[in-house]
Amino acid sequence: MAVQNDPNAARRARMEELRRTEQARRRRGRIVAVSSVTAAVIAVAGLVGFGVYEFSASDDTAAKGGAAQASTGTEAQAGAPAPGGAPAIAGEKDWDVTKLTRNHVTTKVSYPMKPPVGGDHDPVWLNCGGDVYQQPVPDMNAVHSLEHGAVWVTYTDKASAADVRKLAAKVSSTPYSLMSPYRGQAGAIMLSAWGRQVTVDGADDPRVNQFFTAYVQGPQTPEPGAPCTGGVDAR
Repeated sequence: MAVQNDPNAARRARMEELRRTEQARRRRGRIVAVSSVTAAVIAVAGLVGFGVYEFSASDDTAAKGGAAQASTGTEAQAGAPAPGGAPAIAGEKDWDVTKLTRNHVTTKVSYPMKPPVGGDHDPVWLNCGGDVYQQPVPDMNAVHSLEHGAVWVTYTDKASAADVRKLAAKVSSTPYSLMSPYRGQAGAIMLSAWGRQVTVDGADDPRVNQFFTAYVQGPQTPEPGAPCTGGVDAR
């Protein structure tokens, strides 16, 4: 009897591919010594790279001049489909992604939600290859990470030490995720992705796994496959 394709298996395979890609990026040095014999090749590669950069920059600022981001999210209706057809996550708040602008800016952005789930952001992303930060991180860099498909776990001093340890273990083993304390958020533990956010009761809340499954490199991602390493390290 034929075995139906397992969407979870396909997703695990995709995540493993992303993990290998991130590991390869880490191994590559930032400076490559090249002999003069290969100068011509480098020049051609530079032209190609410039073309790729121009294409990426065009995509990254596609929302330039668009509407300002919405100030409040809409709580998901029970049983309503999430992006990609997955069941809705109870208590999740969703923002209209067409109103989340994506410009690269260097001036401070005042986000209407805490933590922010999208909008204009710093040109450089925050490292999100399973990075666990012990101190608050810059919003503007973290939003860029969400644009690349990361899930951001944040917590206040009201979260238990046991929950923080469990969540840190999950994040550290998950590419395209990051974790940091966050002052001023409404819940003790919150999970954010681009245009998506939920407050959970603890590390064992089933919505934690649901959120990771749905939104780590999920269908809400404006730039799927963009790197989560080689950016800003806030430690």
